[in-house]
Amino acid sequence: MSSIAFIIIASVVFYFSFRAFFRVYQNIQLGKPFDSDLDKAGRWKDVLLIAFGQKKMFDRPLAAIFHLFIYLAFLLTQIELIEIFIDGIFGSHRFFAAYLGGFYSLVVGLIEVLSLLALFATLIFLSRRNLLRLPRFTKAELLGWPQQDANLILLGEILLVFGIFTMNSADHLLQSISPEHYPSVFLPVSGILGPILFGSLDASTLVFMERFGWWQHVLVVFGFILYLPYSKHLHIFLAFPNVYFRPQKPRGEMENIPAIMDEVKSMFGLGPETPVSDELPVFGASDIFDLSRKNLLDAYTCTECGRCTSVCPANLTGKKLSPRKIMMDVRDRATEVGNTLKFKKNISTSGERSAYDDGKNLFSYISREEIRACTTCNACVEACPVLINPLDIILQLRRYEVLTESQTAESWTPMFTSLENQGCVWQVPQERDAWIHS
Repeated sequence: MSSIAFIIIASVVFYFSFRAFFRVYQNIQLGKPFDSDLDKAGRWKDVLLIAFGQKKMFDRPLAAIFHLFIYLAFLLTQIELIEIFIDGIFGSHRFFAAYLGGFYSLVVGLIEVLSLLALFATLIFLSRRNLLRLPRFTKAELLGWPQQDANLILLGEILLVFGIFTMNSADHLLQSISPEHYPSVFLPVSGILGPILFGSLDASTLVFMERFGWWQHVLVVFGFILYLPYSKHLHIFLAFPNVYFRPQKPRGEMENIPAIMDEVKSMFGLGPETPVSDELPVFGASDIFDLSRKNLLDAYTCTECGRCTSVCPANLTGKKLSPRKIMMDVRDRATEVGNTLKFKKNISTSGERSAYDDGKNLFSYISREEIRACTTCNACVEACPVLINPLDIILQLRRYEVLTESQTAESWTPMFTSLENQGCVWQVPQERDAWIHS
């Protein structure tokens, strides 16, 4: 009966989670294709060092160590999770124990130690967010659901660890009562907790507590799988493709606009004459359809850690710009459009973008004041632990505003006029020469 219940619950969970993950994939596909200029060796090196090895996390060692506890515990518990699925389907108990022998005890013991460290790290992270209230966790863009999302995952982590130790503590005591079903396994933490928590319980109650802990563990995992596509913790999976598909050019390097380059070359006789078109060109991006799929992948990979915002000079000087908010806004807009398209049978999520119009675009989420505040210093790009590039999105929005809409801050107009007429930002070229030699 237990196996049947497990199979039914698992099937329902994976069905709905697959639909949710596929929806995220479709939302990312709303963007334009991008050139991946595949350098497979270099890309896999980045994946191993940055995504898997957490290299950039150690720019802030203390937070990195606590995160490492949770990360390693997550990786190792996947072994236990595979075993739980086998036990759940076939009704066995500790399936791998009979085949791995002493190595199994080593792995399970290490999982227990790491789970205890992960519990400690989780409590630290909860305190940082809710008691210490570190500045980067109290910004306006995190108020409401983003803050709740982070706390829910951390509370889920605590429940998961409690489930593990409840299961293993009861299991430790049952090993001496029913060794034919409960094989001897070294449990360094539960071996201490078991006699303290459950030492006075009889065999039937111990069996109940072991099953309770097992089901608590399973249900928390299933809940996490269902919840993951709607959470910032989607980066657990998306960090790997996001790092793999990052542009191989230097981070923060600005791309030339081919249409403008061709026109400039034509003016100086360096290329063929640019044909005149009655259709007004569109530069930059005003909505998610104008961004690349890599831009949207960046948005869904964002961990909302706030490292980008914490080093942004514009934000630090009191301006509205927050690179983290930019990524969150792009993700929210992509999700909104994707959810709308899901119910429009006449519009494909992969094409017919021109047919979609809900009266909104990215500027409905991101103010012009925000994008104008960016100094293009590249600090946000360098700070991101999973190689997200908010600067590229900001530049595309700014290009749309200036080149397509012909809008900009009034204080910028003299600079643009001087660039157009004199070739420099100074009113007359001689002023620049004087500045150089001063």
